[in-house]
Amino acid sequence: MSNTEQRSYGQGAQGEPAAPTANKVSLGKRIRYAVDNSFGKSGVFALYMLIAIAVISSLIVLIKYTLFLVPFLLPEGTAALPPMTFETFWGSFASVLGKAGEPSWAERIVGVLYWLLGVASGGTVTGFIVGMITSALTEIKKGRSPIIANNHTLILGWSNRIFPILKELEEAGLNQRKKPTVVIFANKTREWMEQQIKNNAGALKRLDVVTRMGDLNSLAELKRTNLGTSKSIIILDEASGSDAGAVNTVFAVKALSTNPTQKLIVEVDDKNVAQSLATATKGQVIPVRSHDIIARVTAQASRQPGLAAVILDLLDFGGDEIYFQNVPALAGKTYKDALVSFNNASVIGLAHADGTVELNPKGTTKLKADDKVIAVAEDDDKVVFTGPTDLVAKAKPVATKVPARKPEHMLVIGWSSMGRTILGELAPFMVKGSTVHIIAKKDFVKKSETENLNFGHLKTTFAYTSGAIDDMTVAASAKHYDQILVLGYRKGVTVADADALTMLSMLQLNQLFEQDGNGVEPTRLVAEIIDSSKAEIARVAAVDDLVVSDKLAALLMTQISENEALAPVFADLFDADGASINLKPIEYFAKLGKEITFGELVAAAAAHGDSAIGIRIAANSTKDGSTGVELNPSKHATFKPAAGDGLVVIGNLE
Repeated sequence: MSNTEQRSYGQGAQGEPAAPTANKVSLGKRIRYAVDNSFGKSGVFALYMLIAIAVISSLIVLIKYTLFLVPFLLPEGTAALPPMTFETFWGSFASVLGKAGEPSWAERIVGVLYWLLGVASGGTVTGFIVGMITSALTEIKKGRSPIIANNHTLILGWSNRIFPILKELEEAGLNQRKKPTVVIFANKTREWMEQQIKNNAGALKRLDVVTRMGDLNSLAELKRTNLGTSKSIIILDEASGSDAGAVNTVFAVKALSTNPTQKLIVEVDDKNVAQSLATATKGQVIPVRSHDIIARVTAQASRQPGLAAVILDLLDFGGDEIYFQNVPALAGKTYKDALVSFNNASVIGLAHADGTVELNPKGTTKLKADDKVIAVAEDDDKVVFTGPTDLVAKAKPVATKVPARKPEHMLVIGWSSMGRTILGELAPFMVKGSTVHIIAKKDFVKKSETENLNFGHLKTTFAYTSGAIDDMTVAASAKHYDQILVLGYRKGVTVADADALTMLSMLQLNQLFEQDGNGVEPTRLVAEIIDSSKAEIARVAAVDDLVVSDKLAALLMTQISENEALAPVFADLFDADGASINLKPIEYFAKLGKEITFGELVAAAAAHGDSAIGIRIAANSTKDGSTGVELNPSKHATFKPAAGDGLVVIGNLE
């Protein structure tokens, strides 16, 4: 090696590295470096200010004398300026400081010192006041002040479910004279929460939203929410896969609450936790098992076209809702009589005096005087007893034999614990010989989640995929599938990324269908979107049914928060052992092509043991399956059933 050769060793190499070469620093950089360092020192900063004032005041003098040399800028008779001397520059400098006319240098020096003292003291006082104001504004932005609102809806915790909850509460308050108030209490800054609400819920003009920051498990902090005077309390499950946070919040609220009748709507996942909370609090806590509800709706939506749209329509506040009404005229009559006795309401069950409810009881069940009918109607004043029309009274519905089901084949793309629950719900309704093939990305699915996929007689297979279009094509083309279900991943990926992967899969599948055709019996494409704010975007991907997880759970909690009597109704509807919302082929109840009234369809459904609440016209539905559903039409409304139409009923899934 020559003496002139330079070597540089990397980290961990032996030997000594070459000495760094010193770069030449320009004068400008040196000046800037010195200024940057000295500006942090208050004394030097004041000196710089004096120098800057002196330079600027001198420039003003020079500009003034230059302008007086231009004749056309001065009117005639303007006196000439005196000769430029040091006193001229001093006068300009002193006027900037608010000083002028001091005859001696002693007075001038003292004047400058007074100016420095005034600046220092004034700056100190101003800085102190600004600091106090800034500190106060910072605390206000954090949202730590107490709540003085009464009869408000209190939401404890934060999740994406907040946005559809707020939208629905606003819809629910449209008929109220006073604008309703919602208080959100979470461990987030007020500024952050309000920005998120603005971005995801839009302008809530008919709802007052108050946000506060605090610890959900601190009794001192929870006192600030004025929870004792709240109308209802919704506790959100912030941690996915764990109910510990929700349980702790429940006990914190119970420790502060002095109202034993105040209801707490709590989002939980575990069935045992839900039951324990309800039992331990003697019914004060109303648990909402969002995981099971989403899985049940997704399972049935994959087999019943348009069902997801039906459930969303029934749960939101925009259309018809569920009401309770005592009808003395029905005392002694049967439930079957009640089904056809309301022209503008659709009866779905009975509420008894002891607080129990029966959805779709036997048609021969007799009503007592203190029983209430549970009905779907536009408003409570629409639940009016009219008695059956002559046409309905004389109708002799023919019970059509339900055809035997064939084995079904399903492809599931994406996997999580939700998928296991969905297949558990589906298995009892899929006949022997049915199959399910699951493909998922290895990065987001643990090996343990792919083991023991046993669902009775349902043959289940699993394979990993890279997510590439070629893998998707191979899997989807392996056989003719009756349904393809796209599920969102829930581990190892953000909600936004999970929904993006779902929408990409939907687009790839539709591209495949367009290229190869979708057969005589087209494959139904059903997808789950976790974040409701992405729902409208997802519909662009052309899906037959879209299950919006966040919105389902949010709507259910909102309905119960507004009317706690609905809790047992929804518990029955979304319990695997109870009655359920179903969309059955119209040909089970009427002849295709022959005009029929909705009242006659209700009577035909009653003969089947079902309570009809609406109809889905296939011709009116768009490709995404979100339209075409009409809940609670008038009993006089007429329809001409066609293939693909369905009757929305409360009953058992056949």
